[in-house]
Amino acid sequence: MATVGLLYVGAVLFINGMMLLGKVDARAAAVFNLFVGALQVITPTVLIIAAGNRADAILGASGLFLFGFTYLYVGIGLLGGFDTTGVGYFSLFVAITALGFSFANFRIIGDKPFGVIWLYWAFLWLLFFLLLGLKHEHLTVYTGWVTAIQGWVTAAIPAFLLLTGYWQRWNQDLLAVLLAVFGVVVFGGLWLLTRGRRTLPGGTGRAGGETAAAH
Repeated sequence: MATVGLLYVGAVLFINGMMLLGKVDARAAAVFNLFVGALQVITPTVLIIAAGNRADAILGASGLFLFGFTYLYVGIGLLGGFDTTGVGYFSLFVAITALGFSFANFRIIGDKPFGVIWLYWAFLWLLFFLLLGLKHEHLTVYTGWVTAIQGWVTAAIPAFLLLTGYWQRWNQDLLAVLLAVFGVVVFGGLWLLTRGRRTLPGGTGRAGGETAAAH
């Protein structure tokens, strides 16, 4: 069930990245954020109820709320035209918490690839904090590309491979290393390519603009 939700996390990240890049209208993206946000709140609630007292299952489901609440926050903010600082500072909370979930995946759950993926998400939420909370508008284009790429690399592709059984066939240590190398090379290269780009028209002052594309 959580894997199905992860697939749609990939979709909403891709759409939000395209919104940051000025390819998707903000209000149109808001509706999909609400759909996925609702899914990512209902799913972990069901999983936690079904888990009983299994701490590992509760731990695995609890991180999904970070996504769900953010998408709902973003969707409502986009439709209402609210200032982005609330989403931005919530993103800081998520970025720090994501580091904890990364540690848990490495040391408690023993899932090294998702330990790396949680580091990806910590980086992404940090960018949302800088862009939406601190209004560093020069990061708009870079954040848009990182968001869109992470939609595929951290969510849509892993979810599809998990659903089809191919993810489990990979050597997990090798997969974790490949993900780490990909992140450093691609996002480092993107920074070099986009750091001279100015912000897209519209600025980052309101959640009703393309800069409220967080998560």
